[in-house]
Amino acid sequence: MTLTLKIYSRIVVAALATLSCSSVLVAAPPSGGSVMDQATPDSRRTWVYFVDKGLHTQAEVSAAVSDLAASYDPHAIARRQTRRSLPGLFDERDLPVCEAYVQGVVDVTGAEVHVRSKWLNAISVWATPDQLGGLEVLPFVDHIAPVRVGLLDLPELERTAEPGDQLQDPMGDGWYGYAEEQLAQINVIALHSAGFTGAGVRVGILDTGFHRAHIAFNHPDHPLQVITEWDFVDNDGNTDIENGDGGEQHAHGTMILGTLGAYQPNSYVGTAYDASFILCKTEDLYDEYQAEEDNYVAGLELIEANGGDVATSSLGYIDWYTQADLDGQTAVTTIGVNIATANGIHCCTAAGNEGHDSNPSRSHLIAPSDAYQVITCGAAESTGEIAGFSSDGPTADGREKPEVLARGASTWTISPYEDRGYGTASGTSLSTPLVAGAVACLEQARPEWTVDEVRTRLFTTADYYLANGTFDPLFIYGYGMIDVLAAADLIGFYEIVPGVAGEVNTLTARNVTPGNTAYFVWGLTEGTKAVPGCPGVSVQINNPQIGGTAMADGIGDAELIKTVPGAASGMTVYLQVVEPATCRKSNLLMFVFG
Repeated sequence: MTLTLKIYSRIVVAALATLSCSSVLVAAPPSGGSVMDQATPDSRRTWVYFVDKGLHTQAEVSAAVSDLAASYDPHAIARRQTRRSLPGLFDERDLPVCEAYVQGVVDVTGAEVHVRSKWLNAISVWATPDQLGGLEVLPFVDHIAPVRVGLLDLPELERTAEPGDQLQDPMGDGWYGYAEEQLAQINVIALHSAGFTGAGVRVGILDTGFHRAHIAFNHPDHPLQVITEWDFVDNDGNTDIENGDGGEQHAHGTMILGTLGAYQPNSYVGTAYDASFILCKTEDLYDEYQAEEDNYVAGLELIEANGGDVATSSLGYIDWYTQADLDGQTAVTTIGVNIATANGIHCCTAAGNEGHDSNPSRSHLIAPSDAYQVITCGAAESTGEIAGFSSDGPTADGREKPEVLARGASTWTISPYEDRGYGTASGTSLSTPLVAGAVACLEQARPEWTVDEVRTRLFTTADYYLANGTFDPLFIYGYGMIDVLAAADLIGFYEIVPGVAGEVNTLTARNVTPGNTAYFVWGLTEGTKAVPGCPGVSVQINNPQIGGTAMADGIGDAELIKTVPGAASGMTVYLQVVEPATCRKSNLLMFVFG
């Protein structure tokens, strides 16, 4: 044993002398081989946690942290500046794992690297029992732990339809197709009508894979926008169907992506159809163990580094945990979500399909639904009643979970099997992307809101809370069905009478805070202008001219009678309302003079 330790030490010193600990690009996916390439009959996936980042003085750490911004995604930096709840833009957890340590693990033990996690300061490796013994004695290894694995409970497509089949049309015009009723239930159609459809928002999805041949992903005027993708199972940049994938591998992820981003008017339109997507294939349905937590954490890190605003996962992990472990700080995936939300990502996850009971001390949750700031989603019927399979809380430390509801019973989505088909499926898997899409639209409307502010607005405008003034004490309904339009708390236009060029025009805004001043901001060209005193808030026109009227106490509307100077017949005017005292604003309106 003494001779073996000396050999380990000699190799490690050589590795530390020749390799840099800061050579990994911050937004790059993890390197390593595929599961099929690296697994041997007696190897197991194992976390290897390092003692540090290979920087041995605080000055070195501070310098490395300061250098991160130069190579980080600008969208991610903007999100951190607005919503990060930790001190500074970056900290030591954002530094990559030390490559000298990684190489030392490989050289000394022969273990095969699967993923790197900068947040956990760890790598996952395929290692045999003999290799595990070598890992534990390396001087730069803090400890090792098994990568938790398990099986998935995935929903199946229940009933199918083709374009042109008879559609129910509760809203009247049918533009949203099969999705109309479930979107109206959470009031996201009204938020779309106010101009907030997820445009400019980046949504990351962690799932089984994403087949994107469906017509609703390939509309000639509106194709799906994918910023980046990574397959953590096969370690490549293709999350679509590949050689060796089974027939069901991509079904679940494709349905989730469709619920969010599909666009085929009059057949199916998704919750955040104008958003852009970051796709992470994290689960292998044809492995002995389908769900592996290391892929999940690596996927979250990829979403964050590429500027994700919202992250959603409809998969959870419970096989290796007890309900007592779901305390917000034990499960690896839960820890990953906690770090993501602290960096300003609005995270949504499924509560699970384990059912519920009337015992408030007994829960049926899955990880990472216990994360502190994650929005945990239960499932409702089309009537608004709770679905029988929807899991209940609380968390082990007594927090309310699930927190919100959306339709998860017979929810319409695209078919993952037919490129022109649609169908229904059930599970908190389906309610979660409805909530995540609503959050993406809310993020577009309220980019200045923090993670906690979005949570608070969603919870305090949900139906159970409005009816009862609190959350469900049985931990089944949470705060209830969301109303994302109410959550947005927008100033809206009540009446606009532009009239004829040169005449007096009456403009009326609603939902202005009594006692405050509403400013009608208008211009002849579209663009963006910051609102003084409101960091992160801007009105969407250039060269604005402003008029305002003070509100009387108890009055909810503001009226401005104004003649637009120089207006000519056919001229387009852009108009928005802003309330500087609260930094609230309306949607952007365009009208043409007669």
